Amino acid sequence: MQFKDIIGQQQVKQRLIQSVAENRIAHAQLLLGPEGSGTLALAIAYAQYINCQNRTSEDSCGVCSSCNKFQKLIHPDLHFVFPVATNKTITKDPVSDDFIAQWRTLLLKSPYFSLFQWYGEIDLENKQGNISKNESQEIIRKLNLKTFEAEYKAMIIWLPERMNIIAANKLLKMLEEPPEKTVFLLVSENTGLMLQTILSRTQLIKVPKINDDDLLAYLKQQYNLPEQQLLDIVHLSDGSYITALRVMESDEENGFNLDRFISLMRLCWTKDVLGLLKWCETVTGIGRERQKSFLTYTLRMLRENFVMNCQVPELALLTQKENEFSSKFFPYINQDNIFRMVEELNKAQYHIEANGSDKIIFLDLSLKLIKLIKK
Repeated sequence: MQFKDIIGQQQVKQRLIQSVAENRIAHAQLLLGPEGSGTLALAIAYAQYINCQNRTSEDSCGVCSSCNKFQKLIHPDLHFVFPVATNKTITKDPVSDDFIAQWRTLLLKSPYFSLFQWYGEIDLENKQGNISKNESQEIIRKLNLKTFEAEYKAMIIWLPERMNIIAANKLLKMLEEPPEKTVFLLVSENTGLMLQTILSRTQLIKVPKINDDDLLAYLKQQYNLPEQQLLDIVHLSDGSYITALRVMESDEENGFNLDRFISLMRLCWTKDVLGLLKWCETVTGIGRERQKSFLTYTLRMLRENFVMNCQVPELALLTQKENEFSSKFFPYINQDNIFRMVEELNKAQYHIEANGSDKIIFLDLSLKLIKLIKK
């Protein structure tokens, strides 16, 4: 992974490169940024850069033996730690090395992925992963070994906020006084869940959301899509490449849901009960998964319209088509009805998931929305 492969984040890249140029490589650094901002990619690119045999003032060379191994994620002095749990294959005391093959596979596809995607990769089903005391023992064991061939050993800990208290306390001494030529790179999305004693031993590097212009330029380079569609994707992504990918995958579904949403709101406003009966007949034929998708979409649209009603339209994440409808509709979603509407939609979602009669559920929801929509 080279810095040039990372979307935007020029200031953060420059700060990391400058620390090497000035020989100020901190032994424990915390890259803090929201999901999809590129924190993990930055950590890997930095580890590769400090060990590159022919690095320049802008990036690692990408061709030396060290870079080749880093780019394949097989360098013996590159170590990863991430949340894990037992699954059908690993049934006792799991550590990151038990899942390193799946980790490399996912990471080589793209360094931009969510915790949910990682759990799906290792088939955790409904379990929550963590970083355990066994993992801390493995970290200490690995870092007490001499470096194999690189100048620095790099220990990248993804989502250290998932580390339990016992594991965190075991690592405190190592973080404070690590072996010579060892660099800890902690990659976090929420430091509020981390021990203060861990935070105090790291140098904080804040990674912002991806700049809209940088994200747009990258999407134009990677995807052959119409300009307006790309602008909509960037606007809805809120600075996250992961969200941008989700938006692109669900673009067709969003168009379908928007049509259904507009129809429902207009019928409820005009109190057209016969029209609502026909609307319910249509929705009951799309299947439960699409029904749940529609209800989730409706919740989002109500939220964005309420934001517009609160006089902060710049915070509303809407596509051009959604905004065309919402610019006239938002006065009808206000503090007098938003909470009740959300409550009724959540009830409908629950009943759909519980295999209730979809026709009755949507008709009941529609009749309640008739009473709630008002300017």
